[in-house]
Amino acid sequence: MFAIPLAWLQLKREKMRLLIALAGIGFAVILMFIQLGFQDALFDSSIGMHKELQGDVFLISPQSTAMIAMKSFSQRRLYQTLGYDGVESISPIYLDFALWKNPENRRTRGILVIGFDPSRPIFSRELVSDLTPIRLADVVLFDEKSREEFGPIAKLFAEGKPVVTEAAGRRLTVGGLFSLGASFGADGNIITSDTNFLRIFSRRTSGMIDVGMVTLKPGADLNSLLKLMRQDLQDSLQDVKVLSKAEFIEFERNYWKTSTAIGFIFTLGTAIGFLVGTVIVYQILYTDITDHLAEYATLKAMGYRNSYLLTLVFQEAVILSILGFIPGLLLSLGLYNLTRNATALPIAMTTDRAFLVLCLAMIMCTISGAIAVRKVQDADPADIF
Repeated sequence: MFAIPLAWLQLKREKMRLLIALAGIGFAVILMFIQLGFQDALFDSSIGMHKELQGDVFLISPQSTAMIAMKSFSQRRLYQTLGYDGVESISPIYLDFALWKNPENRRTRGILVIGFDPSRPIFSRELVSDLTPIRLADVVLFDEKSREEFGPIAKLFAEGKPVVTEAAGRRLTVGGLFSLGASFGADGNIITSDTNFLRIFSRRTSGMIDVGMVTLKPGADLNSLLKLMRQDLQDSLQDVKVLSKAEFIEFERNYWKTSTAIGFIFTLGTAIGFLVGTVIVYQILYTDITDHLAEYATLKAMGYRNSYLLTLVFQEAVILSILGFIPGLLLSLGLYNLTRNATALPIAMTTDRAFLVLCLAMIMCTISGAIAVRKVQDADPADIF
């Protein structure tokens, strides 16, 4: 028998209890959304630069662990790749952090500096439309999606005002903007030429690079070239790692997922939200069953079986999960927007995440119902007759 109307009538009979239950479930849903949102934002932001790089094969030092902790290696290894059939071009990339001075309040903050030869672009023209300014001495391009602590650089530049500041103690001029975005590892980014990079980091050696990007000719066999390069460069010399773009992205993602506590913390936070919601729903259902134990016993006396009563409780759990999910989703959308504006992280609602949290909410409520339903089995008609 389809008993959803009875389940709903039973829930709404105590309106205050229902509101408390929905608030508790909504809180659990918000907690899971926030934790999963931050986790995805962590991974997405950490590989944002990797996705924008226009290469097919990447060389890094075996001692490198992530983009924020790169070790240098000799660019001779990169030039060796030009000897392989199918290689079209190469681009040495320099990466390092410098203290950027906010031009308004003069406070400093670490910023990621990306250096490369402007004649060998590493990003698409959609991301960086004009590299001409960085050919000039001490000129950089500023990431307009960097955190606000670096100063109103984009606003000043848009107004046509000269933007002059310092990074690593060197006087720099902002000659243009681009949009890459902050990450958990870097609050902001600037792009400049390899020559300017070595001026900013005067202790760096020009022949020691952090990433080597190799672009293949159209139609070149990526897997065959990777195999050859690994045999000649990675396995024999053992001073570089050769990665495809997909492997380079996974290399970064894996660092944040397994080598730091951040991924674990967000997963733990999601689990805690799930447990909190389970306990709240259990308490609500258990109290509701206890208050209506006589009614359950009456239904049994009328011939209804335990299976019907169990179905009734599970339907209550499903109704609670759906009704609690809706306000939790709406509030999470607002919190996502607030977080994105405050941190410049790419946190946004996705259909997959919404469906996942809905499933978790339903499982959470179903588990609570399975625990609380044991009370229904104790309903004995002899208690009232």
